[in-house]
Amino acid sequence: MSERETLGGTEAADRVADVLLLFGRSDEPLGVSRIARELDLSKAVVHRILRSLASRSLIQPVPGRAAHVLGPAAAGLAIRAWSQLDVRSVAAPVLRTLRDRTRETTTLSILVGDQRVYLDQFESPQEVKMVVEIGPRFPLHSGASSRVILAHLPQPFIDQAVAELRARDASYDVAGYLAGLERIRNDGFGISLNERSTGAASIAAPFFDAAGNVLGSVSASGPIFRYSDESDEEQRAQARLVVEAAHEITDRLRPAVD
Repeated sequence: MSERETLGGTEAADRVADVLLLFGRSDEPLGVSRIARELDLSKAVVHRILRSLASRSLIQPVPGRAAHVLGPAAAGLAIRAWSQLDVRSVAAPVLRTLRDRTRETTTLSILVGDQRVYLDQFESPQEVKMVVEIGPRFPLHSGASSRVILAHLPQPFIDQAVAELRARDASYDVAGYLAGLERIRNDGFGISLNERSTGAASIAAPFFDAAGNVLGSVSASGPIFRYSDESDEEQRAQARLVVEAAHEITDRLRPAVD
């Protein structure tokens, strides 16, 4: 076997794949020096690989830093991978049952890079209801469906979310926000009232893979006038249903991702 050929294909292709996989495993932006060190490559080789990946939007530069993160094309591949894992089909009967039990619109969201994407929904049978758009990406810092994912991610994701919030409001209550994430971890669900979308309310819970990594979230959402404060018994009952649905999706996905 020549040195240009490997069991994986070619040496050059293996290097590109290794760099891309390193980005997928990293919780923070990567620079040339770190990539070269971790993969035992020369900086010149890493530079060439990064140029190639960036030209195809698989990675993108971080403004103001000599580092890169995964780009929109990589996010598109992630969405396609989720589709091929058939998460939508696995979760669909659970979402449908949750919709029937809550009579609110139920949604399935997935984590893509450092953002969230709606993958599916079952609309409420009620005349006044919430409807989401499938496909657009949302930040992880706001909305119940996002925050229940963020609460179970490594600290760099939380730090990034806090930085984004403080960039919009320098006096933002960071301590209160972090306490809210801790409450999500303790309760197993999160609630948003009139937060990301005016007049909307949502209760969401996360689902996980067999190793305990958060994959996404499931929610029940509707107009805020059908929701009251967090002490309301009906709201707590709906939260229990959402958590049960998230647990069931986790159980159903485990054989598919092991």
